[in-house]
Amino acid sequence: MLLNRFEKLRRMLMHDIGIDLGTANTLVYMRGQGVIINEPSVVAVNQKTGRVVAVGGQAKQMLGRTPAHIVAVKPLVDGVISDFEVTEEMITYLLNTAQKNNRKLLGPRVVVGVPSGITNVEIRAVRDATRNAGASEVHIVEEPMAAAIGMRLPVKDPVGSMVIDIGGGTSDIAVISLGGVVRAKNLRIAGDKLNQDIISYIRAEFKILIGEKTAENIKIAIGAVIPENAPLEASVKGRDLVTGLPREVVITDSDVREAIGQSIGALIEASREVLETTPPEVLSDIMNRGIFIAGGGALIKGLAELVESELKIPVHMATDPLTAVARGTGVILEDMEGFADVLIQSEDELPTS
Repeated sequence: MLLNRFEKLRRMLMHDIGIDLGTANTLVYMRGQGVIINEPSVVAVNQKTGRVVAVGGQAKQMLGRTPAHIVAVKPLVDGVISDFEVTEEMITYLLNTAQKNNRKLLGPRVVVGVPSGITNVEIRAVRDATRNAGASEVHIVEEPMAAAIGMRLPVKDPVGSMVIDIGGGTSDIAVISLGGVVRAKNLRIAGDKLNQDIISYIRAEFKILIGEKTAENIKIAIGAVIPENAPLEASVKGRDLVTGLPREVVITDSDVREAIGQSIGALIEASREVLETTPPEVLSDIMNRGIFIAGGGALIKGLAELVESELKIPVHMATDPLTAVARGTGVILEDMEGFADVLIQSEDELPTS
C-alpha cells in the first residue's frame, strides 16, 4: 500500500523517459505517450562562440554544407560517446523537447539503451551526460535486450531468444534467456559502415566522390542484398576525381550489392559464430522460434531472407524495427522492479573511483 502511494507520488513529481542513444538516430520514449522524438544524432556547433546552433534534423541538413566556423558533428561513434559536451547538449535538447508541454518538479527517470559489451568507462560517460542533462535517475540497458523486450519476446522465461540489432554504428547479436545474455557479439558493421562501402565502391568503379548523405540515400533507395524481380537504379551526382568537375552516373542494385556484400557476409558469419557457441538447449529453442532482427539495418531489402537461407533458421523482422529499442525502454519503465535484472548498470552499482 505504501509502495503504491510512493509510486503515485513519484509519477506526479517526475517523468519516465526512455532513450535509444544511437549513432545515426536517437529516439525518445515517454511513458504514456510512446515514441515522441526520432531525431538524427547530429549537433551543429559554432566554433567562434562555442554555442550549439542546431540539433537533430536541422543539424543533419547542415552536414557538408556549413561555413568554416560552423561544424556539424556526430557526437556518438560506434554507439558510444566520442564528444561528451556535445552529447550532453544533445540529450538536454531532447529531454527539454520531450517535457516542454508538461514540466514536473523533479528531473525525469531515464532508461538509456547502449550497445552490448561497452566498458564501465563508457557506461559512466552515458550516465554522467544524461545526469548533467537534467535526469534525476539514470538506468542503463543493453540494446539487444531492450530490442527483445520491445518485440515482446519472453526474455525472463527459461527460453532462448536470438536478436540481431543492426543500428547505425554497431550491430549487436545476442542470445537471451532468463533475463540475461547467454552469448553476444558486438560488431562495428552497421549502417554507417555500409555507407562507407558504397562511397568506396563508387570512388573505385566510377571515379566519382560522393558524400555520406548521398550514400545513405542510395542504400535506402536501391540497396538489396538479394536480386529483385525488377532491377533498381538511381542517378548519382558527385565530383569527378579525374577532372574535378561535377558528373552524374547511374548505378543499380547490383552495384550496391557488390559494394556492401563483404560487410553483410561478415555480419552473417558473426551470427554463425554466436550460434556455434550457444548451449544446445538454447540453440534448440532458437531453431524452433527463429531469429528476430531489429534496427534500421533490418530494413535493407532481402536481408531477412538472406540470413534465413545462410543460417537455415527462420528469421522474423520486428514490427517497426527502428523503434524496437525505444519501445523496449518503455516496457522497462512500466515495470522497473520486474525488469531490474536486465539493467546492466544502475547509478548505485557503478564504481565510484
